[in-house]
Amino acid sequence: MANLSTARQPSYRLTYNDAVVIWGRYWAGEFQNRIAADFDVNPARVNEVIKGRRFPGSRAAALARLIQNPANQPTPPKKR
Repeated sequence: MANLSTARQPSYRLTYNDAVVIWGRYWAGEFQNRIAADFDVNPARVNEVIKGRRFPGSRAAALARLIQNPANQPTPPKKR
């Protein structure tokens, strides 16, 4: 049986830099729930970034990063 103290650990807490990465992946066409799974967060946290409620300046930072180095843009996931 799993130890209850370790089984109920909180998920990862997003940072500003994570939000910038989330924007790039979102623009590349990834689904929000897949992005959330990679960060081990609830999909609502990713949606808060996209809607501008969490880390509001991250969209502009992601856009600036994309303009500075377009080759660094994440590639969209392959369709199965």
